[in-house]
Amino acid sequence: MTRQAMVAEDVRKTYKDVKALDGVTLAAEEGKILGLLGPNGAGKTTLVRILTTLLKPTGGRVSVAGIDVVKNPDQVRRIIGLAGQYPAVDEQLTGRENLIMVGQLYHFRQREAKVRAAELLKRFALEDAADRPVRTYSGGMRRRLDLGAAIVARPPILLLDEPTTGLDPRTRVTLWSLIQELVDEGATLLLTTQYLDEADKLADRIVLLNQGKVAAEGTPEQLKTRLGNDVIDVRVPLPALAQAAALLQPLSNGKTQTNEETGQIALPVREGTKSLIEVVRLLDSASIEIADIAVRSPSLDDVFLSLTDEVQNAA
Repeated sequence: MTRQAMVAEDVRKTYKDVKALDGVTLAAEEGKILGLLGPNGAGKTTLVRILTTLLKPTGGRVSVAGIDVVKNPDQVRRIIGLAGQYPAVDEQLTGRENLIMVGQLYHFRQREAKVRAAELLKRFALEDAADRPVRTYSGGMRRRLDLGAAIVARPPILLLDEPTTGLDPRTRVTLWSLIQELVDEGATLLLTTQYLDEADKLADRIVLLNQGKVAAEGTPEQLKTRLGNDVIDVRVPLPALAQAAALLQPLSNGKTQTNEETGQIALPVREGTKSLIEVVRLLDSASIEIADIAVRSPSLDDVFLSLTDEVQNAA
């Protein structure tokens, strides 16, 4: 039977007249990764702060491993690890000293803290920099150290709030691998991210927040299927972009996206092959050159843009 590691039921958080969370309900399954997506201001970080006892909800109920986060915050803190948007490590200390300090905060004995620090420095490929001040670390190294600090006490539940923001693609992939290893070892993760490819690759299930509400949830494949569209990507010369987009709009079965830097149009359609022929015919009749054209299945980017647009239009 599936067990829920984290549960939020009708969670609300208001700041005067602002509704940061407006009746959010979700659950994270034990041993899985729950991806929490949403635009800036959607309520992702607010929910993470509530789950980690850093913030009290205005209403609703939140539990971690069956423990109420409002009634028993100390118990919750003992079983979770948190890596926020910005590395929470002391820049004046070395990487080793940071990890030892965290171990001591968890009441490890001195020797135990040193052994655990050495294990994590090796695991996160920081051995060569272990005794350098953290202020000399790159962004990717700090992120790895921060993730190591979050798991010093081997917590069964981890909350990672946009852990790869600002990292280069190679470092992001390295961090993805480390995150997947933790889950393979039995950890439960809640991962907030603005990188949709990250959620697509890592998350077993995704909850999309928008304006403090759940706009959609499901597996990555379920969310893509929900659109029920193919997408035609067509690239035209920049001077003709606006004309081409207007010409193709009647074929669209959703929100058409244009890129004013590349001249790309992403056109959601019901029947990709049939519509492709019509796109070529319309652009040719207007003497608009086609630099590139292709049909593809929808991506999480398409889902994200479509669903957040639906909510904004309904507001």
